[in-house]
Amino acid sequence: MAKKKTVYICQECGYESIRWMGKCTNCNNWNTFTEEMKQPKVQKGIGASSMQKTSKPMKITQIESEREPRITTSMQEFNRALGGGIVLGSLVLIGGDPGIGKSTLLLQTSAQIADKKLTVLYVSGEESIQQTKLRADRLGIDADKLYVLSETNLHQIMHQIEEVKPDFVVIDSIQTMFKEEVTSAPGSVTQVRECTMELMKVAKSNAIPIFIVGHVTKEGAIAGPRMLEHMVDVVLYFEGERHHTYRILRSVKNRFGSTNEMGIFEMKELGLQEVMNPSEVFLEERSRGASGSTVVASMEGTRPVLVEIQALISPSSYGNPRRMATGVDSNRVPLLMAVLEKRVGLMLQNQDAYIKVAGGVKLDEPAIDLAIAVSIASSFRDLPTNPEDIFIGEVGLTGEIRRVSRIEQRIREAAKLGFKRVICSENNLDGWTPPKDIQVVGVKTVHDALKLGLAD
Repeated sequence: MAKKKTVYICQECGYESIRWMGKCTNCNNWNTFTEEMKQPKVQKGIGASSMQKTSKPMKITQIESEREPRITTSMQEFNRALGGGIVLGSLVLIGGDPGIGKSTLLLQTSAQIADKKLTVLYVSGEESIQQTKLRADRLGIDADKLYVLSETNLHQIMHQIEEVKPDFVVIDSIQTMFKEEVTSAPGSVTQVRECTMELMKVAKSNAIPIFIVGHVTKEGAIAGPRMLEHMVDVVLYFEGERHHTYRILRSVKNRFGSTNEMGIFEMKELGLQEVMNPSEVFLEERSRGASGSTVVASMEGTRPVLVEIQALISPSSYGNPRRMATGVDSNRVPLLMAVLEKRVGLMLQNQDAYIKVAGGVKLDEPAIDLAIAVSIASSFRDLPTNPEDIFIGEVGLTGEIRRVSRIEQRIREAAKLGFKRVICSENNLDGWTPPKDIQVVGVKTVHDALKLGLAD
């Protein structure tokens, strides 16, 4: 009888090794290798030959363009994050921290789809059907077309999909599912990969949209092999601080729409409610006349969002000043402080710097550089900025202000919320006409922007 072969697989990145190693040479994590049975290889010719007989290449000019049919929910923010709705036959992966509200969001979405007389199958591998019912009662869900199943065996789930014939399926979560043919434990790299592959086949062959929930690691990335994100059509991250009521559903991959789209929700007693105008929410508690506070118009996908950037500069009592940032790239803060010190003459080398984006939003585009620099200078000089000003621009190492994309949409959003002046790069002023009720001022350097932005 042939001896069963084993292989050691890293549970963080999926790297395979014939022997156990303390440190993974691929992702440099320690003690992540587990022993699993090696899966038998498929014989050559099986599957490949049949694929060659049925699949033939076509000229791209002969392929008819078709618009993907979508299922829309009652939450416009959820539809926005998906690019306009749920595409039939799509496989969507949603990840987020424990307790952030992933199950609540998907249960609400399932109920809204069931209210449209579509059959929904909600599969929970972590909770019993009684626990799911308690959550549904708390959310006020009473949909007759919503079926709940508590199961972790993938074959049983496939059987129920054939029996119920749902129009929408939720798997919560993929780390709890297992295939009997795979000898490794549920949640392992092999089990997650194989179960996702089976669900992808069901979604594509039956035109059923399937949402799968994925656990996240301590770094915030979705647990399991990186290939998991490549297999699915859409990857959504549900972000937010547990102590804040606002949640952000961010799209980082979408084969049917724009990436980096964002939907904003507020967690209330009756579940998640969408926030239609996030700019007003993020600016409603802004302190007028306080130093170190600026407003920037940041693009989140196709939507401009106005947020407040706060800075606190104080003398350091240690040899190495602290540089802390929340909501922005921490590496940008010392870079911008170096530009202010070299090009503007601000002595910041002995100052502690604390930067924060109010509201718990994370900004990662270069257009926020100017707002960060002005807020730092405002706090250092203890001079407030004009509360009706907005700062938009990328800051170069020589102190110049560089152009940013989609300046028209940013300025229209600022004018809609009552701001009177926008300070941006003068290179952004060509080729378009700004709104009449807002003044757009172009500057070349950070020094020019500080002259305009800081009131003496």
